[in-house]
Amino acid sequence: MPPAYAEDAHPSRIGWRLPPFYSPFDEGLIHPKAAELEERAIAWIDAFGLYPDATERAWGLATRSADFTSRIIPYGDVEPMLLFTQWNYWGFAIDDWQDSGTTTTRTADIVDHSARLVRAVEAPGSATLPPGPHTAALEDLVRRTRAMLTPFQAHRFTEGVRDWVLGAAWQSANAERGVMPSLNDFAAMRTSVNGTRFTLTWCEVANGIDLPADVLYSTPVQALTDAAGFIVSCDNDLLSYNKDDHHVPWEQNLINVLARHHGCTPREALPRASAFRDGVVTLFVRLRDQVARDADEPLRRYLRSLEHWIAGDLEYHNRAPRYASPRNRNELPVEGASYDITLTGVPGDPSAEPPPLPAIAWWWRQLDR
Repeated sequence: MPPAYAEDAHPSRIGWRLPPFYSPFDEGLIHPKAAELEERAIAWIDAFGLYPDATERAWGLATRSADFTSRIIPYGDVEPMLLFTQWNYWGFAIDDWQDSGTTTTRTADIVDHSARLVRAVEAPGSATLPPGPHTAALEDLVRRTRAMLTPFQAHRFTEGVRDWVLGAAWQSANAERGVMPSLNDFAAMRTSVNGTRFTLTWCEVANGIDLPADVLYSTPVQALTDAAGFIVSCDNDLLSYNKDDHHVPWEQNLINVLARHHGCTPREALPRASAFRDGVVTLFVRLRDQVARDADEPLRRYLRSLEHWIAGDLEYHNRAPRYASPRNRNELPVEGASYDITLTGVPGDPSAEPPPLPAIAWWWRQLDR
């Protein structure tokens, strides 16, 4: 069924039909234990009482974090996937809290909470967060995470959390000052706001991928990692636009940033956003093929994991009630709502040239000329 919204809901600035998405990846993959993951994750949520009432619980479950995990890691080990799913349910609750504030102390509150959160992950038992269901759940997540991950993986995970909360604080500071970032600044920070390295640590763990540091952190592989994170972020911005269009000031997403950059309306910026996104997908495919030529099996598995993340995240956003029946237009999530997106094998922007944005032009410089 199409996206759901109440008859008296405010109109969308961009409409409810999105341009086709260029997707040259395997589609429709999902882990066979998806239903089990959801059942176990919901039992964990209820055991800690993360949601204060039935309405909040309904919207929390509408994030469909188990579906997200099962689509981006379609062949992974169930136990780390379960832990990642629980982290996502917890993270969505924190993300929604960060998006709900409008006071002048909002950025200060978020920075303070973020610092305490990072310390709680780095040093369990530090007692930096106030008692309550969310803190108890976090302590459980941290304890089990540190028991499951190697020291190197745990360090990468902590850095991923730090990167994620830094991006959230930057975004909140912009909102507090009424600043819509420039396109270059937005491109520089979007993968941090998205929690790219937070997510990819779990993709690696669940898929049994263990790359040497000098391979993982090589410039071409990091360019691919950032490009994948940016593509996923663009898809989130397109499919979550109507969920967030009640915010004042306007949400810092690709459409609104491009509207400001080009001096046009969000509806006019929509095809520009789609083409921009497709251009990064084109870059990703070319650079992936180049890196794969001399890659060993672990690196090839990492490249496939990035592809699964891009394709699975797109399908997840298409189906999740959080996006297809947004809360700002519905009293409760609507089961079965979907954007019914169209996939295409032809990019809206097939150009091999980098955009005039210094923050990300280095991705294209990794290509053989």
